[in-house]
Amino acid sequence: MTGNTGLIDEFCDALWLEDGLAKNTLEAYRRDLAQLAAWLEKQHGKPLAAAGHAELLGFLAWKVRARAKATTTSRQLSSLKRFYRYCLRQGRIKADPTLNIDSPKLPRPLPRSLTEEDVESLLAAPPVEKALGLRDRAMLETLYASGLRVSELVALKLSQVSQDMGVVRVVGKGSKERLVPLGEEALAWIRRYLKEARPGLLGGRAADDLFVTARGAAMTRQMFWHLLRRHARAAGLRKPISPHTLRHAFATHLLNHGADLRVVQLLLGHSDISTTQIYTHVARERLKQLHAKHHPRG
Repeated sequence: MTGNTGLIDEFCDALWLEDGLAKNTLEAYRRDLAQLAAWLEKQHGKPLAAAGHAELLGFLAWKVRARAKATTTSRQLSSLKRFYRYCLRQGRIKADPTLNIDSPKLPRPLPRSLTEEDVESLLAAPPVEKALGLRDRAMLETLYASGLRVSELVALKLSQVSQDMGVVRVVGKGSKERLVPLGEEALAWIRRYLKEARPGLLGGRAADDLFVTARGAAMTRQMFWHLLRRHARAAGLRKPISPHTLRHAFATHLLNHGADLRVVQLLLGHSDISTTQIYTHVARERLKQLHAKHHPRG
């Protein structure tokens, strides 16, 4: 085990120097490797550097039989892959034994969402009698009406909003463009913001950005996170909330009101329908409620 310990220490030191990883993260790597080292020694009498593909598969199978969580096994495999890649670079081994070992499929967590009442409270939180409050209201209304990613929201230019057509042209992931309806409510708040708040925030300066700060600069994702949390507290929302929460609410509420999953996929800008299918639990719950309410034996 002495050789194992020295190699693990060397690997963790290299991680710290290369990536500046936190102490807790390094300790997690150390624990994962120490567990493998102990198992290899007991089962095969081998040190870490001598482990082969078959031994590592055996170790993972042992973890599964011990009812380890898929998340734990996945994280541990990630540690092993990084360790053996390091050993290969350093010339400690001639081949990476973790090649062609796939991580276990993890269950996708259901997205956190807000009720329609929660959203109404959040939208009403900004003090719209002030320029910044009016800007925040317009941003929140836009985000909820369109389901944009926060990066897409803060990057919006004036030219991307068509007030006549009531749509916003979004440049999403992979530079793909999509047209998303805004709805009358969000459009009305954008118009009010453009007329009553934006000119004062710019102070005579020219800017292409739709949403600007008090200094007339472009809004950043971090700034929007902060203002969103502030308004959530003011609205009395105790749930964890992020810009993505409003994107989830957008999709969830559309499905609740009968929207087709393919339509939601297009609006969200998902290239693959499987990404959008995380929301089908909403539709299933709605169908259960309808069945219970209207079926004679529900």
